[in-house]
Amino acid sequence: MSELLLGGIAASLACFFTNPLEVVKTRVQLQGELKARGAYYVHYRNVFHAFYAMAKHESLLSLQKGLVPAIYYQFVMNGFRLGFYQCLDNYGFTRNEKNEVVFVKSVAAGAFSGVAGAYAASPLYMIKTQLQAKSCIGNPVGYQHSHNSMTEAFRSVYQSYGIKGLWRGVTSSIARVSVGSAIQLTTFSKLKDILHDKKIIAADSSLNTLCAATIGGTVVTACMTPFDVVATRLYNQPVDPKTGKGLIYSGITDCITKIIRTESFLGLYKGWSAVLFRLGPHTVLSLFFWREIRKIYFDLKVPSTIPIKASGTEFSKVVNN
Repeated sequence: MSELLLGGIAASLACFFTNPLEVVKTRVQLQGELKARGAYYVHYRNVFHAFYAMAKHESLLSLQKGLVPAIYYQFVMNGFRLGFYQCLDNYGFTRNEKNEVVFVKSVAAGAFSGVAGAYAASPLYMIKTQLQAKSCIGNPVGYQHSHNSMTEAFRSVYQSYGIKGLWRGVTSSIARVSVGSAIQLTTFSKLKDILHDKKIIAADSSLNTLCAATIGGTVVTACMTPFDVVATRLYNQPVDPKTGKGLIYSGITDCITKIIRTESFLGLYKGWSAVLFRLGPHTVLSLFFWREIRKIYFDLKVPSTIPIKASGTEFSKVVNN
């Protein structure tokens, strides 16, 4: 239980600093939805222009839209994800008798942990996405939901569609997080071990964390962005007021098919630069907070508690959203 709590707190602290990139990513992914290139007005030309445009037309505070559900989402999702992965690692499930990360076992542990976290936090991700997409400018990107706060959004969805409505789109979140989690947790852990074993950078060095996060982040971005775009579209789409079903996409396959048909294959990679720029800082900040919090926590525990390993490899668990 303590591992879930510590992982969630660390990710939540990091979220405050990286949420603006998440807002920008959401806006770019919804821009030109199901429209061919050149057939829509481009509000955001790239990540940097999106920051400028939002600050100019909506105020600087708009860059922190959806912050409250985003923080709760990070706490719940990564509490489950990092907590389960750390517990499996503590009991040796992801390693061999030489204490080396086993690729297949690490992938399985990462995917399992990701699925658990994604399912538990799905309602928060949906509300976060809808609040981040909401804009006060004319001709905004994506469908505009009426709620203005997390509490109002939960109340509205629950009153209209019940508990089931809060978990609408959960399959897309599971696909997104399980793919990203399995790849990220595995590549990061493996890269940290390689850099340490080859005597390039010590495992407990901040530079080791930064290098592993940067290299691994590129791989994760390439694999996860399509699922990230699909999740954003499914969560933000309008729904039938009677049935609660999506009016644009019926599911993951339908969403991917329609995007490729109208926006080309590159439509699945909208917002990829924001995903990449966010992964590095979010990873480093999350791991920094997590390491420091765990040090404090275990220093306060009695000697019988499982100790922090000297190699620092227990910190090689990465956070993505």
